[in-house]
Amino acid sequence: MKPMDLREFALDALLESDPDRKCERVDAIWHAQAQWLINPSATPVATRASALPGRPVRPRLVPPHQVPMRSVHTPWGRAALLHAICHIEFNAINLGLDAVWRFGNMPEEFYRDWMQVAHEEADHFRMLRTILQDMVIDERACEYGDFDAHDGLWQMCEKTAHDVTARMALVPRTLEARGLDATPMIQDKLLQVPAPDALAVREALNVILRDEIGHVAIGNRWYHWCCQLHQLDPVVHMHRLQQEFEAPALKPPFNVQARKQAGFTDTELEYLGVV
Repeated sequence: MKPMDLREFALDALLESDPDRKCERVDAIWHAQAQWLINPSATPVATRASALPGRPVRPRLVPPHQVPMRSVHTPWGRAALLHAICHIEFNAINLGLDAVWRFGNMPEEFYRDWMQVAHEEADHFRMLRTILQDMVIDERACEYGDFDAHDGLWQMCEKTAHDVTARMALVPRTLEARGLDATPMIQDKLLQVPAPDALAVREALNVILRDEIGHVAIGNRWYHWCCQLHQLDPVVHMHRLQQEFEAPALKPPFNVQARKQAGFTDTELEYLGVV
């Protein structure tokens, strides 16, 4: 079998703009693990990075405050909510792929971990998109791209492109960890709605929450690895990074159990104001 340069192939998948083809590329990479060639010291063709990330023309990207509030008690409101979560999962595919190609000189397990994240995020995206496409409102089927979305996740990805420690701290440990807090609240709201699509989203969120605990745990593992390598206090450095990169402030309520499962220590949670 011909070896597959994992980091180069991850960059190719990241550059793909069509959601279906991006997911197919991720699947193909994941299922070819026996052929992976991982070269941490190599530098994939970075000149292509100006086209990152590959994504479709729609949805239209707007500032977060311009994304309207979504009520779960109307079909359009549930579709808009589902679309927002779908958009997060699509961005998360790109975040996983970006970690694989961008950061050199890391242990091989780092690249395997983040390729696993990209693969699971692709599964999440397709699962949610299928539910969205099954929603027919005013005789019109819904689709990814029908609603405006914001680009907060990828913007933080760009801001931390030069610093793997900052990336691990502020993407999985901060932005994605917020999803651990938000998911139970979304599920509780959907529990009030006796509609098949609401039930389908709640069940999908069960799968996503389980996997996202693992993704945040991967971020925790590599953040602490980086801190140990550079002799940094992980709690103090986390606070420094949040200030330097103007990370969003954490807001209660917090899913303390999920955060602990994802590897946050009591000391970290107390320092972050979670407990």
